[in-house]
Amino acid sequence: MTRAKRKLEHIKYALTTGNNGQAGFADIHFVHQSLPDLSLDDVTLNTVIGELYLSSPLFINAMTGGGGAKTQEINEQIAIAARETNTAMAVGSQMGAIKDKSERPSFEIVRKVNPDGIVFANLGSEATVDQAKEAVEMLRADVLQIHLNVIQELTMPEGDRDFKGALERIHAIISSVGVPVIIKETGAGISMETAKKLASVSPFAIDAGGYGGTNFAEIENSRRKRILEYFNEWGIPTAVSVVEITHGAPSIPVLASGGIKGADDILKAISLGASAAGMAGPLLKTLMQDGLDALISEISELKEDMKVMMCALGRPTIQELQMAPVMISGDSFHFLKQRGIDTKKYSQRT
Repeated sequence: MTRAKRKLEHIKYALTTGNNGQAGFADIHFVHQSLPDLSLDDVTLNTVIGELYLSSPLFINAMTGGGGAKTQEINEQIAIAARETNTAMAVGSQMGAIKDKSERPSFEIVRKVNPDGIVFANLGSEATVDQAKEAVEMLRADVLQIHLNVIQELTMPEGDRDFKGALERIHAIISSVGVPVIIKETGAGISMETAKKLASVSPFAIDAGGYGGTNFAEIENSRRKRILEYFNEWGIPTAVSVVEITHGAPSIPVLASGGIKGADDILKAISLGASAAGMAGPLLKTLMQDGLDALISEISELKEDMKVMMCALGRPTIQELQMAPVMISGDSFHFLKQRGIDTKKYSQRT
């Protein structure tokens, strides 16, 4: 099967498998504040991650590209929505366009329609320095995402089977590419052990990419003759992964993605230590089912809902929201307790 055809299958399966609701955010509960002493007009959503300024903590995470005219159309519409809502966006893996130049337009359209927006390029950890530079050049990207997807590759019938030297390649890219580099998972989450390893090469940020969102193992299993069922529920829930990363790499900014369904999940992720949160599957579904105008409205409403909830919590900025008290219960509590993380510090913050 060609890479382009596989990209189209990924879109189809992503829309049908959806979000399983197991990202862990149901275990996170804000402590209500009856005297927030705040006006809604005082709430601001802008967040700063290193030298990167975002107008809100929401970014549109990697979805597609490299699948011909259909993925070019999707990326064009997402880029328009990003432009109209002043929202950062990432593209899907650009390796297909690096190997087949005819696929470049499906990515280049993003910068064409959104010339002044913040755009994330995207490659896997198998990429070379030269390929990373080409991916950035293709989009005139502000940031490069390097994705880790061992479980997807092992489940994919034609996927990679050799993952040696990934950290060394990532280090070489960070040292040479000339833009900030984010390391992200793609649905299995990042543990504190992995976060410590990544911290040793000083990435710009680490994106949890946790379990609970688009399930690429399940998608790839849909394409297999012999299903690897043990990978369908493999991974660290996103909420837990955010906490794990903050403990494994306390000096590295954290991003949250994987199963983010609404404004409340974004704010919960921030309260656990994230600086921003990415959505992909729910936004793709809105675009495909209801069109571009509906996608623009949804992004705008997400931002408005974030401001309303921050007002209720008495937290006018993203930085202050990171210190809002939250209770951690259920499986997330037990997971973190077994991992030696004291959850009381989250509930007793003032």
